[in-house]
This record gives sequence, C-alpha cells and structure tokens, in this order.
Amino acid sequence: MTTVVLPGHVSPFVVHFDDLDAMGIVHNARYAVFLERALSQWWSERGHSYAGGRPTTSDVLHAVAEYSISYKTPVRGTGEIGVHFWVETLGETSAVYRFRILSADGQTVHAEGRRVNVKLDPRTLRPAPWSDDARTHAHSLLAPVVEEAA
Repeated sequence: MTTVVLPGHVSPFVVHFDDLDAMGIVHNARYAVFLERALSQWWSERGHSYAGGRPTTSDVLHAVAEYSISYKTPVRGTGEIGVHFWVETLGETSAVYRFRILSADGQTVHAEGRRVNVKLDPRTLRPAPWSDDARTHAHSLLAPVVEEAA
C-alpha cells in the first residue's frame, strides 16, 4: 500500500444545522467560513491571534486580496468534515493558500480553492513584510516543489 503525504494541515471540522441551506446541503458561503476558522485556529495555536480585542502579533493584520472556490460535490447534512489547507507560495508580503474541503475520511473532495492574503502595515494599510516567526510557521505549510522530468 502506498502512503500519500499531503502538504499542509487537515483540520477536523463539524458541520452544524445552521450551515445548511433549504435543501439540506452546506450553503455555498459557508465554505469560506470553514477555511477562515481552520486557518484562524491553526495560527492561534502558534501565537498569532486576537486577545483582549487586540492582535497578538502584527502578522494577524492582513487582508484577503483574492479568493476563488470550485464546488465539486455537496456536503449533505451535518457531521464531520476536514478542511485541508497549505501554502502554495510565500512572498515577502503575501501568502497564497490552497485548500480543499474533504469528507471526514478524506476520500471525497467537496470543494477546492485558492486564497491570497496580504499582510498590512496597521498605520498605512500598505503591504508589509511577514515577521520571521510567521515565515517559519508558514514554511511548515509549504507544498513541496515537484520538478517535472525534461
């Protein structure tokens, strides 16, 4: 049996009744919320969050510059799913995340997409470099570069 090692991180997640639309499937807008919560939890566990209404580090101050999602097969009903995310590229001031919403067993891809974050300077709201700490953590999410044979 071949073991496939996925880049990034898979966060277990629970779909609740209020995530569903009138047809009993996850509402399309909830997928972005699922990713946001998974990313927030992951970064919070590494010291990058909000405490007492204030950011714990400057790296928490970022904006989403781009977001795209493709829906593959609906999540039908409540229960466990997985939110798989990784960093495709890490720039000086930006990070490109890729993500997939998976069935609990990881066998079904319900949706997949891309999100671009840009770190902002709180005074100017212009792009600012990620800290060394954030870069170190983000590197653990980087997908390996696969060289194609010539």
